[in-house]
Amino acid sequence: MLVSEHDYQRTLEYSFSALGMLKRAKIPPYPHFYELCYTYASGINEQLNERLNMLLGNDSVLSMETVLLVYREFFDNPSDLESQLTSVGQEMSSKIDAVNRAMDEAIDTAEIYSGSLDHASERLSGEMDADSLKRLANKLQAETTQMRDSNKNLEEKLKVSQQDISSLKRDLDTARRETMLDPLTKIANRKSFDQRLKQEMETFEKEGKPFTLLMMDIDHFKAFNDNYGHQTGDQVLRLVAMTLKSNIKGRDHASRYGGEEFAAILPDTDVRGARMIAEKIRKAVHAKELLKRSTNEKLGRITISIGAAQSHKDENLHELIERADACLYTAKRNGRNRVICETDEEFRDSKVA
Repeated sequence: MLVSEHDYQRTLEYSFSALGMLKRAKIPPYPHFYELCYTYASGINEQLNERLNMLLGNDSVLSMETVLLVYREFFDNPSDLESQLTSVGQEMSSKIDAVNRAMDEAIDTAEIYSGSLDHASERLSGEMDADSLKRLANKLQAETTQMRDSNKNLEEKLKVSQQDISSLKRDLDTARRETMLDPLTKIANRKSFDQRLKQEMETFEKEGKPFTLLMMDIDHFKAFNDNYGHQTGDQVLRLVAMTLKSNIKGRDHASRYGGEEFAAILPDTDVRGARMIAEKIRKAVHAKELLKRSTNEKLGRITISIGAAQSHKDENLHELIERADACLYTAKRNGRNRVICETDEEFRDSKVA
């Protein structure tokens, strides 16, 4: 799998941060301890970060007890979402089994009733006295009543099962949607981004309609986190996500790409149109003044840098992401808080250099 330079650098920063946390606490970097600290550094699990921040309080140094407690809480057991999906799947399977059993019973009853009708037909074709005819009629009446009751029972079971399965299907759909959302920012996550980008590329290859990819990164986010703490950093991520989502529309797709980086897929949009949308997003983010909730302290304004690249024929997804990433890095190098498109002279000059 190809990895962009930006992905590589970002994951490297998370690794250094995780190792730094363990080193300061003098905790051995065993795989499970490293996994916990890397997850915390990346910010991809909101509940884990909130729990660890609460346990740390004003102390920025971990303890072995804290690490063990949080690891057992979040990694020793399956996630709530995984448990929910498993539970819904098991209930769905149980309901389907119940329906199948009810149908099997109804089929058996119908076969018996059919056999009785065939037998009665044969007897009626011959000579029968009044008593025999009466006994046959009583038997058919009893079996008809049994058949009717069986059908009614099946109908009731199917009705209840249909309602239960519809409810379970809604639960399953909700759980599946949750797997596509970033838990911290409540916008689409990386998995959702990857799926949507693949779909748009396939549509582009079939229909030839261009789309543009925006890659966005919060400027100086690490320094902001170090100065004001992870909880305020989480507030910044939510603010950017909300601003991004409110400034795109229609089939546009906003997502958290990872860490402090976001992405937007703009279908049926060329790079010129994408620049207008990107500038709108950039200005909207810059217009927000940040307050620390606990003290109402004004923390100033945040900015983002944005890179934009349009889909090209005969290229793969990784090449498109690379170009958008390269535009983003050009925006970073050239002063931040700006939009750089692949058609800009600044970007072309950076490639020559």
